[in-house]
Amino acid sequence: MAEILVVEDEESISDLIANNLKLVGHHCVQIYDGPTALEVASKQGFDLILMDVMLPNLSGFEVMEQLGETPVIFLTALDSLNDRIKGFNLGADDYITKPFETLELLARVHAVLRRTQKNAETFEANGTKVSFSARTVSRGHECVEITPKEFDLLEVLIMNRNIALSREKLLELAWGFDYFGETRTVDNHIQKLRAKLHWEDIIKTIYKLGYRLEI
Repeated sequence: MAEILVVEDEESISDLIANNLKLVGHHCVQIYDGPTALEVASKQGFDLILMDVMLPNLSGFEVMEQLGETPVIFLTALDSLNDRIKGFNLGADDYITKPFETLELLARVHAVLRRTQKNAETFEANGTKVSFSARTVSRGHECVEITPKEFDLLEVLIMNRNIALSREKLLELAWGFDYFGETRTVDNHIQKLRAKLHWEDIIKTIYKLGYRLEI
């Protein structure tokens, strides 16, 4: 997956971000102040930088002014319109205000990496290959027929792999906010995906909660 630099001076928040990024397959370097972030970013290539604005010694905005072309997502408590505009005018790819949901962060990271073509275009497990750009699934040389909604659900599971997702959250992420179906819909689609992909041991049931794609 991607090489990501996490620049956050609060260690607990930095650990939370890095641990969740690692769960879904990314590699992270954690930095806690502006000058060190600038030094590390200049010496090592990263696919993405997640950076707080209020950093010791050198603010995230000041670091951004001296960075090269590396995509940046600001993570900050500064939620005023002026701060957002300043962040985007400096070239930020996204701006997320604290507090934020982990799944939202992962989705935003995935979106930026996809736009910058730094994200994996395929995913393979147990003999099954998933192509995100083509929206196809295959086993060996044979195409697996799945519906568009099954693919949406599959992509959500893959992008949030190793993270337990409730049925309600899966409905929200795969069906959208305007879908009012019952959670039984998720169960039915999960059963079909398990059978079609031979992922009975990969898509785990989480008792009284939902599901997790475990890799």
